[in-house]
Amino acid sequence: MQLSLSPEVTLFHGNNAQGKTSILEAACVLMRLQSPRASKLADCIRFSEKAFAIGGKLEGGDSSELRLQYRESGRRLIVDGETQKRGADYLRHSSLVVWMANDDLILVRGGGESRRRYLDFMASQLYPGYLQALRTYDKALRTRNYLLKRDASPKWPEIDAYTKILSEQGRILSSLRRELVAHLSPKTAEAQQEISGTNENLDIQYECGSADSSDLFQYLTDHRDDEYKKRQTFAGPHRDDLSLNLNGMPAAKFASEGQQRTVALALKLGQTHLFLKTREQPPVLLIDDVFGELDPARRNALMAAWPEASQKLITTTNLDWLDDRFDDAMRLHVDGAAVS
Repeated sequence: MQLSLSPEVTLFHGNNAQGKTSILEAACVLMRLQSPRASKLADCIRFSEKAFAIGGKLEGGDSSELRLQYRESGRRLIVDGETQKRGADYLRHSSLVVWMANDDLILVRGGGESRRRYLDFMASQLYPGYLQALRTYDKALRTRNYLLKRDASPKWPEIDAYTKILSEQGRILSSLRRELVAHLSPKTAEAQQEISGTNENLDIQYECGSADSSDLFQYLTDHRDDEYKKRQTFAGPHRDDLSLNLNGMPAAKFASEGQQRTVALALKLGQTHLFLKTREQPPVLLIDDVFGELDPARRNALMAAWPEASQKLITTTNLDWLDDRFDDAMRLHVDGAAVS
């Protein structure tokens, strides 16, 4: 499949389960080497297939032609026909991305994992060393948890080798997450008021998964009894969270559904404005089936607040909500993974 997209707004419309979201996901994977829905790229391979490939041309400024070839045994990253040795070299030629989806309510209602993924996806675009630190941390964490469960009596000297890696990489992750949330907080607060049209006060705070301890190695050493009982790593950035309070109360418990949906949108709109401020580059907005679920007031407020310069790819199951602002939008119908 080959598509030409509008530099402004492209609408993909059609019934559910026809492939609209997969098109947006492919764009995200091409530009960021990460899926907004899958934890690893291997999960993006179609059933019965062993690999996938995506290509595209980014225009405006320094134009680049990107191509990703992926199979479980490895990947190949190509920019303008030249293979890139590192993901960082590839990503320097790409664009910033913000993903908005109807299921973003999980950021408010769900557990900490969804909020950590939100922070990770943002931080990996803003901080060059973040993604490598995260991958190193996750690999060490999996091995450490395996060692904690493997033996009847944990072999602490062997486990401590991985504790040291967690401490080193965790310090990087915690520091950058804390910095990120400090910059993001005023942006999300402003976005909440823009979308809600009220003076609702959204406050977000970084919650450290090791009780704000600056020495994760020592913290884990002091809690070996707890780890022995649970047979898993007791603390660290993998237990970080993001508290969301609306008018001084936890949004998950006390906010209405409409307010919760606004909070989720404010988190993504705040990310958009943070990218604009820090990188002076409008991100590509990938918007998956959001507008059909919003009331007209919130929908209009969101559209008024997003950057005009951003390219927007939008999926929807119906076009009833469109108004004259979308008269010039490119409209593509998706049916059975075919686009017309």
